[in-house]
Amino acid sequence: MKIETKYLGDMEIVDSRVIQFPSGLPGFIDETKFVLLDLPDNASFQIMQSIITPSIAFIVTNPYQFYQNYVIDLDEGIIDNLQIEDDKDVIVLVIVTVKDPFNTSTINLKAPIIINSQTKQGKQYILNMDEYPSKAAIAPSASSTGKGE
Repeated sequence: MKIETKYLGDMEIVDSRVIQFPSGLPGFIDETKFVLLDLPDNASFQIMQSIITPSIAFIVTNPYQFYQNYVIDLDEGIIDNLQIEDDKDVIVLVIVTVKDPFNTSTINLKAPIIINSQTKQGKQYILNMDEYPSKAAIAPSASSTGKGE
């Protein structure tokens, strides 16, 4: 399938790479189909591109690259909703707010994106705790644990 992307122009993708977000994303309820695209020359970040609306794309990253002590407990509802049967099938990503200079960019630890890599089902999971900020520094200090702000 050919899609138009926000950052990379037109691309050909295979249908099996499409991730379904049945409930959409908060603020984007009609955006139910995304694909993860590699950010050229940067293995730490990806683009989560809507295949419905070309102008909707989010820079995402694995939070554990920056906050090794980041821990979330998925409730039974999301485990059932995403048909998660094995922990190794879970992909956790967070949305990056890119700023200039880049080292002032932030990541949203409060609302990670959870994806079942086997079923290609996803959901943004808003944590009901104040332990993690929605604007965590992308370049945490060496003593940071990823908790608090």
